[in-house]
Formats: sequence, structure tokens, C-alpha cells
Amino acid sequence: MVVMAIACSSSSDPKSPDEPGKAENTIGSKDVFPSLTFSLPVDMKQAPGDSSRFFIVEQGGVIKVFSNTADVQTSNTFLDIKSKVRSGGERGLLGLAFHPDFKTNGYFFINYTSGNPLKTVIARYKAGTSDRVDAASETILFTFNQPYDNHNGGSIQFGKDGFLYIATGDGGSGGDPQNNAQNLKSHLGKILRVDVNGTGKGNYGIPTDNPYATSTAGFLPEIYAYGLRNPWRISFDMTSDRLFAGDVGQNEREEIDIITKGGNYGWRMKEGVDCYNPSSNCNAQGLIDPVHDYSQSNGDRSITGGYIYRGRSIPSLAGKYIYGDYVSGRIWALETDGNAKKNNTLLMENKGAISSFGQDISGEVYYLNYGEGKVMKLVNGNLN
Repeated sequence: MVVMAIACSSSSDPKSPDEPGKAENTIGSKDVFPSLTFSLPVDMKQAPGDSSRFFIVEQGGVIKVFSNTADVQTSNTFLDIKSKVRSGGERGLLGLAFHPDFKTNGYFFINYTSGNPLKTVIARYKAGTSDRVDAASETILFTFNQPYDNHNGGSIQFGKDGFLYIATGDGGSGGDPQNNAQNLKSHLGKILRVDVNGTGKGNYGIPTDNPYATSTAGFLPEIYAYGLRNPWRISFDMTSDRLFAGDVGQNEREEIDIITKGGNYGWRMKEGVDCYNPSSNCNAQGLIDPVHDYSQSNGDRSITGGYIYRGRSIPSLAGKYIYGDYVSGRIWALETDGNAKKNNTLLMENKGAISSFGQDISGEVYYLNYGEGKVMKLVNGNLN
């Protein structure tokens, strides 16, 4: 199995969990497209209003498309930008989001790393009438430098407000040595929000209610929230539109945050609920605690953020946030009461290197096995 570094913490010593529990034996997963295998898959999407196809992002720089039928035999290349992407470790083509009006305008957006020195690129492409997109259709919205190879974030999602949300890591190394996550003049360690239909910043605009849209202190107007280490996968609840982020920890704790406008989620002062820098007596005033965090002590060392389950196949999961851990291969369901944790249940174990979750337009939840290149679906019954 290939080992990926995209979401891994800086430490390497697996140790036992806060909530070991017992796996729910009535829920399992199924290889729903058994004839298909992908190369290092890191994201999975459907286009708005189109349940007939799935799109898989391969880290090396390719997006594949295939029919949403169990007996599908092949996938096709939707976009190939390997020549532009600098991949390997935590770098690569990392995120995909379709414009809400994709059916009309053909626009979709990607997040990838490129160049030497390394930078993150947020770009728009235009699909034509065929399943193959011309790589020359790229329009770059903006770029920002990455000081190290790791902690690139990469997830992008549209909210119901029509704006594009972009998750960025703190720039890498360990312990955020440049304190980027707390620096409001840096794109790093943030949730950014931009108006892809606007033009005030060239190929995009700034939502007028962004926290620093009119800052006179030089704070970046793209910033929506900050204080994140490496938010590996963000998602909106398709019912309430709450924004969830799975933020990978340093040495001790992994966390789930519910993102609010202007929120400071604490890194590098805090790692989960614990002080980090300084290691004690940190000033927590104004910081937002995670809705849930867990110890790395049982080998759960790299959270992969997921989705609120809104499907019909598994009624017991309705309204629960499904997430996993890349290192341990465990998957849980987090139940919340508003923005507070109510219950956390272990659903299954030993599911491989979980690089991402996906959600179809009917609310069913899937996950990607990075090492085996498989698309797995949560199902009733312990099938796999």
C-alpha cells in the first residue's frame, strides 16, 4: 500500500484512543465500482444536478469521470494537467469544486501545487460538450507561495451563498514556525472565501461581508476564518449549510471544527483543546474550541474530514458527521446538538488509508481508499 503524507502529523509513534469503543456492526462499506481503480485518489465529486456521473481527483494531476453504474467498466480522463502539477508527499492536485451553474457555464475550479519555489494555484477551467476538458482553458484566480512541501490543505467547496471556500494549511514544517495561521496578512492556515463571479480582484471578487473585506491594516480580504493547521477536507451540510473542517494535529490531538465567519480556531497557540505554543497557560481568549477532538494515542493520527449524512439508505446515520482517520483506517459518526458534541460512535475499522470522503447529490456518503485506489460506499450491513 502506498503511504501518503498529505494529512499526517509530525510525530510517528502510535499509542490508545480517547474513545476506543466498539465498532458498529450494522454498518459497513462496499466497493461500489469493482471494475475501477484509481491512482492515488484524493477527492470525489458529482456535478450539481447530475447524479449520472462521478469525478475522481488523482493526486498526480488528473481528474477521471465515469458513469454512476455498478457495472461500469472504465473511466475516462476529464482533465489532465500533470505537466503543471508538482505532486508527491502532500503536494499535487488536491481539490475540485463545480460551479453551482456548471450545467450552464461549464465552469469548475481546482486547487493544486505547482512550481519551484512551490505555490498553491486556485484556477478555473471550462468544460465543453465532451467529457474531455482542454487544459488550455485554465484561468488562474490567484496563487500564494508555500514555504515548505507539507500542509497544503487543498479542499474547495461552494456554499449555498454561491461563494467558493478554500481550505489552506499553515505552510508546513512542524509547529508553524512562521506563525502563518495567526497572521491575517497570510493566506496560510485559513479558510478563504471568494466570489468567483466577481471581478474586483481580477478574475474573482471579495464578498462584501468577508471579515476583512475593507481592512485598512493590510489584512487579506479573502480570509473567512483562521487559526488552522492543516484542514484536510472541508464540507457543507447540504441541509443546514454548516461548514465542517477536519484539522490535522501536530503531536497529540486531531480536531473537527465548525467554521464560522471571522472565527479563530487557535493554532498554533492550541492543538485541539490543549495548549501548544506556549505549552501551558496559553491565552485562549477569543479562540473557538473544536466541536470534537481526539487523542493520537491509539494510532488515530491524521483526521480526514467528511460529510453530514443526508442519504436514505442508513437511517441511523441521518444528520451525523461521518469522518475518518487516514493512518488508523477508522471511521466514526459524530452527532451534534447545534454546535456542541452530543455523541461520537465508532462505525468501522481497518478501512485502509482514507484520503477523502465524498457525497452524492442524494446525500449518500463514500470514502476513498488511497493505497488501493478504490471508491467505497457506506452501506447497511457489515459487507467489507
